[in-house]
Amino acid sequence: MDKTLILIGGGELKTKETLKIDGYIAALAKKRAGDRRAYGLFIPTASHDSMPYFNSFRKTYTSVFDIKADVALSVYGEMDLAKWKEKFAKADFLYIGGGDTLFMLAHWKKTGMLGLIEDAYARGIPICGLSAGAICWFETMYTDSAAADGGTEGAPYAIRSGLNWIKDTISPHYNLRALDFDEIISYNMQDAIGLEDNAAVEYRNGKLVRSLSAGGHAYRLRVEEGRLVKSVIQPELVL
Repeated sequence: MDKTLILIGGGELKTKETLKIDGYIAALAKKRAGDRRAYGLFIPTASHDSMPYFNSFRKTYTSVFDIKADVALSVYGEMDLAKWKEKFAKADFLYIGGGDTLFMLAHWKKTGMLGLIEDAYARGIPICGLSAGAICWFETMYTDSAAADGGTEGAPYAIRSGLNWIKDTISPHYNLRALDFDEIISYNMQDAIGLEDNAAVEYRNGKLVRSLSAGGHAYRLRVEEGRLVKSVIQPELVL
């Protein structure tokens, strides 16, 4: 069974900026559900379990795509591992919201939620994510969420370690961070992905298979003969 990641660089669920990408995700969930009503599980750990954020997810996926929306809360102790397991077992896709990336990863490890996410991935449940939820799977990621590992609020963006499911480096919101991220990539002489708002990349079984565009683009960055070379990731599906 294919292991699928659909990773969105940024954009607002509330104002439906990513709606075309959400439609692609919804279609995958419905295909998996078959005759059942599809079930999407929202994980808002990075936003410290923001309920307005979940409401935006529900308004998009339930109101627009008729998918049952649920949420796995963990930050303030509203739920426990047994409850999470029930919800993960029903999920046709997971959606990992944006926010503080390093806090999210530390909290997942502390609570046991990471194990449930890993199990869902192994079972072929599509995992989707935006911003923090897009970059956390990579070996290294460009993020400003330094507070969780001893930094301070408002710490500068830096290259940080992710979960290492994908052996690559990535920046979300690349349309806003291109100048500084390009400089870091050039200095370190490493390949990377720059993922703009309203753009996504899809991985199947650890391999990049396509980019998705609802207005933004995904870029492959390479340093060749001391010069940064930038190209749009192909094949691109314009939604």
